[in-house]
Amino acid sequence: YREPGILSGYRPPRSSVSQCLLSVFHLNNETLNVWTHLGPAGYLLWLLVSHLRALGADPGAGPFLLYLGTCALYPLASGAAHALGALGGAGRHRAYCCDYGALSLYGLGSALAYSAYSFPPEWLGSTFHRFYLPVAVLNSALSTGLSCYSRFLEAERPRLSKASRTLAFVYPYIFDSIPVFYRLSRCVSEGCSEGSLPLHSRHSLCALLTFLSFTSRLPERLAPGSFDLIGHSHQVFHICGILGTLFQLEAVSMDMAERRGRLPLPSSLETFGSLGMGAAASLAILGICFRSLRPEPHSR
Repeated sequence: YREPGILSGYRPPRSSVSQCLLSVFHLNNETLNVWTHLGPAGYLLWLLVSHLRALGADPGAGPFLLYLGTCALYPLASGAAHALGALGGAGRHRAYCCDYGALSLYGLGSALAYSAYSFPPEWLGSTFHRFYLPVAVLNSALSTGLSCYSRFLEAERPRLSKASRTLAFVYPYIFDSIPVFYRLSRCVSEGCSEGSLPLHSRHSLCALLTFLSFTSRLPERLAPGSFDLIGHSHQVFHICGILGTLFQLEAVSMDMAERRGRLPLPSSLETFGSLGMGAAASLAILGICFRSLRPEPHSR
């Protein structure tokens, strides 16, 4: 339950569900981790409902709406996992596995949006374009599996656990972002006037800051105990992550508006099928993990 550099503010371990939920209204070292994602999740759900009303009949908006749904799902799951993080036994691990599954699905949702609206036109019909979504589905399942497996390593091999969890999300992000990275590199070398690219670059910067805050454990590593409640690295990680999602959402929205008709949209079967297969694979992995996790032994 303890994190390096965080000395105080912990909730009682093996709390009940009601105690965990009530704790989010009192300042502890998880309070801001909960609200930095639950607040944005409410906003993203409101955006999803608004866009469903406005774009529900638009056949070209399917990938965008599915992507927006995954944007709302992952901070909701993350906030819930941090709220329930003081549960006893396997409950804590199961909550975080659901968080990882939702984050993996968000990565797949991003790939759906990039495939439909953000691909470089010169790559259309290429081998990479044809296999982009199938590989993204596979990556989503691998991400869920590896990140959930890292829970089993947490107590005895914490460094390997952290490395596995980092790899589980860094690799799919890099693969999914290849089309955007190419457009950004071409813009730097040749110049461009596409309005979405500055937003894509801000999303990439936020992703880098998210990675650095997650792996560095700064600033609490420099002054243990000084950032127990406010300002520790996981809070920075959440803020950078959600800001990156908001920049990405604006960029994809702009790509959808500016490039409509220039890119062939994936079929409904391809769009819903890809997300459905990714969700089914993640749910199957979560089911295996739920059955495998056992309550932690009580300390003496």
